[in-house]
Amino acid sequence: MAFVLPEGLAPEVYPLAWLVGHWSGQGVVGYPNVEETAFVQDVVFDHDGGPYLSYTSTIRLVVAPDDASALDETASDEQGAPAAQDGPVWSTESGYWRVPPERPEGLADEQFPVEVLLADPSGHVAVYVGAVGNGRVDLASDVIARTASGADVSAATRLYGLVNGELMWAQDLAAFGQPMQSYASARLARVEDAAS
Repeated sequence: MAFVLPEGLAPEVYPLAWLVGHWSGQGVVGYPNVEETAFVQDVVFDHDGGPYLSYTSTIRLVVAPDDASALDETASDEQGAPAAQDGPVWSTESGYWRVPPERPEGLADEQFPVEVLLADPSGHVAVYVGAVGNGRVDLASDVIARTASGADVSAATRLYGLVNGELMWAQDLAAFGQPMQSYASARLARVEDAAS
C-alpha cells in the first residue's frame, strides 16, 4: 500500500508523517529491581494542522490469570495477542513532536532535526532532541525535570523505526543511580480506522 500524506498535515512535520495514526502491539519492560514483564501498548500520533504532532501512549501490563484453564477463555485482539484491557496501567505519557526550523551542523542530508516534549503523571517532564530520516527516529534526553515525588531518572534515549510496516521502539534509561541500559521495547502494528 502506498503511503499518503495525512490530509491537512503541516509541511513542517512531513518528515514525521509516517508516524501519524493509531498503533497497537506488545512489548516488554525490565530494569534493575523491575521484574521483566510483558505489556500491551496503544500509541496515537495525531495532528490538528499545526507545525507539530500530538502524541499519547498508554502501556498496560499483561496479567496472567491464576487459573491456567482461563487462558482458553481469554479474548484476543486482531493480531492474536491476549487482550489486556483489564491489566494495570504501567505508564502513560503525552506530548508533542516537532521539526524545528533550524538545521544543526553535522546532520546527514536525509535527516531532519526533531524535538519531543513529553509529560507523564508520575511527575516527569522531558525534552528529547534528535534526528528523523528514512523511517527512523533517534532521540536523547536534553532535559528531564521531576517533581519531588517523581522517580530519579537522569537520562534516557529512544529509538523508533518503521520496519516492514510496523513501528518498533526501544528505550534506554539511566535511573535510580544505574547507568544507561535497556528499559523497554515494543513492536506495534498500525490500527486501521474503521472508516477506511
